[in-house]
Amino acid sequence: MTTGTAPAPAASPDAEVPLLHGTGARRAVPLALALALVATAIAYPLTDGGARDAVSWAIVLLGGTLSVTHAWLSRGPRTGLGVLALVLLVSIAFESLGLATGFPYGSWTYSSVLGPTLLGVPFLVPLAWLMMAWPSWLLAGRLARPVRATRRRPARIAWAAAIFAAWDVVLDPQMVDAGYWTWAHPDPGLPGIDTVPLTNLAGWLLAGLVLMALLDLLVERTAAPPAVGDAAPLLALAWMTLGGALAHAGWLGLPGSAAWGAGLGAAVLAVLAVQRSRRR
Repeated sequence: MTTGTAPAPAASPDAEVPLLHGTGARRAVPLALALALVATAIAYPLTDGGARDAVSWAIVLLGGTLSVTHAWLSRGPRTGLGVLALVLLVSIAFESLGLATGFPYGSWTYSSVLGPTLLGVPFLVPLAWLMMAWPSWLLAGRLARPVRATRRRPARIAWAAAIFAAWDVVLDPQMVDAGYWTWAHPDPGLPGIDTVPLTNLAGWLLAGLVLMALLDLLVERTAAPPAVGDAAPLLALAWMTLGGALAHAGWLGLPGSAAWGAGLGAAVLAVLAVQRSRRR
């Protein structure tokens, strides 16, 4: 006769996770990180020079820590560590390929102000991917929930890639304006955004599809049943998109990216509202 505890069953990526779920301690840590991230992001348009550079680093460090911590606490340590390793590897691969060849984003150069690099990629950049990849995948799971089960995985991956790319529509003009990188050929771009080429958006969609397909497979193979709700990372995602749009409009002088961020964010909220009304 054997004794012991059976391992927890793997969690389905389709498992429905309430926004607020889990013990108080498990919920408190991701929520505290999310609130710290929001507070730090609010400080960004109110600073300049070296202080703004420090705020940028603080934002991505808090955001990356939030993603890994939430993945760990909600789906288990294997998923948390897997998210960390996977996103860092994929981000460095795509960013270094883009720097060397111009594919898939177009040609650009990083400023030395971003500090140390790996294969030419500043450390800040993979941390920014880590900050947004996990929340994008979580939100995509909610958006894809009404889709027929046999088509839900491709729908979730497509939604996640689109959300991931939409976030960059807001971020990239801000980073160019801050002098963190410069595009060699910024035209043609989205209407209202004349500093970032359309090739960048196409590249983000391609990179997002690859990353989210791998992330989806990772969760399927490593995750325990969800133990923490998704409120904290979704709060971070909402603020970095809609709050970023507000900062662009009110403080940073970037009305084009502000309009795109507000419009894309409103479209996602409208889809969620329609889904919610249909479930009643």
